[in-house]
Amino acid sequence: MASIGVPKEIKADELRVALTPDGTRELVNQGLEVRVQSKAGAGAGIDDEAFANAGAKIVTREEAWAAHLVVKVKEPQEEEFGFLRRDMVLFTYLHLAAYPKVGEALIASGTTGVAYETVQMENGSLPLLAPMSEIAGRLAAQVGAHLLERPHGGSGVLIGGCTGVRPARVIVLGAGTVGWNAARLAAAMDAEVMLLDRSPERLRNLEADRRGRLTSVVSNHALLERLVPTADLLIGAVLTPGGRAPTLVNEQMVKQMKKNSVIVDVAIDQGGCVATSLETTHTNPTVNIHGVQHYAVGNMPGAVPFTSTEALVSVTLPYILVMAGRGLEEAVTERPELLSGLNTVKGSVCHPRVARALNIPPRHPMACLR
Repeated sequence: MASIGVPKEIKADELRVALTPDGTRELVNQGLEVRVQSKAGAGAGIDDEAFANAGAKIVTREEAWAAHLVVKVKEPQEEEFGFLRRDMVLFTYLHLAAYPKVGEALIASGTTGVAYETVQMENGSLPLLAPMSEIAGRLAAQVGAHLLERPHGGSGVLIGGCTGVRPARVIVLGAGTVGWNAARLAAAMDAEVMLLDRSPERLRNLEADRRGRLTSVVSNHALLERLVPTADLLIGAVLTPGGRAPTLVNEQMVKQMKKNSVIVDVAIDQGGCVATSLETTHTNPTVNIHGVQHYAVGNMPGAVPFTSTEALVSVTLPYILVMAGRGLEEAVTERPELLSGLNTVKGSVCHPRVARALNIPPRHPMACLR
């Protein structure tokens, strides 16, 4: 019987869990063994009894990691590298461009690493990244509004202003799922929002849903140099699937920003799109650089673990079912988008952008599987 392991997340302030009791029941009903580490769901408000009642075995960390298919939320931390092995499939957010040591550990162990964030449909959409991007985008506007408050180190600007007083200017870099959700929520809070993207087609497609003080603008470097210093809140929301995020805002631009303005760099889990961004945690979320508050938490959706867990499992469960039930080779035939999710297999790197980021020659994913 194929086994699925769900370890407890140990990344700083990570409270999500990779499976829910409903998802567990679905897997068990398909004849699969589910091993959930004790207290893995505690941060998301799910106790061991709920998992056990759904048919899971409540186990130790070692037993969870010993499963054939290990499903997680975040990339393995250094103290977990010893659990990686050649006959295991690891299904999680990997972000190897930002965390090359994880890539090195996966390659050295021969582990097959399937990354949620690079599973890509023919139309270019990223089905396993989308729900977390939606949540991160909404949180970015919410967190940014909070950090603008003077007691939290901000400039004391109310994001939506009030009668006779201008609102905050919010500049959002990138009109993907993160950027669009950030821009929409900021506009709903009555901020003056400028949504920048290099794709006129993408901006045109969003025009029908534009509302409030939201303006879409085709981005270029000269425009960024002019606009960034005017922002009260700057939200970085660019993405290169599997690769490192481009640095759009250099240090000189940051130096020119208003005192106590705020940067929320959602792209930090891919290296960040602001030159001065340093990854932070929910416990210590901000660092002040050049008089500007930088918020760059690498697992933003972990702040709302119940919502995030439910949203994540709703999209990952079909892939868990097919990989555990039929094996990886058959799974990529039935779900061809899984091929782009393959980052490492048996010591090889199978995703071209990941390989470029790690400076390692890539192999075709099907060649890796054979």
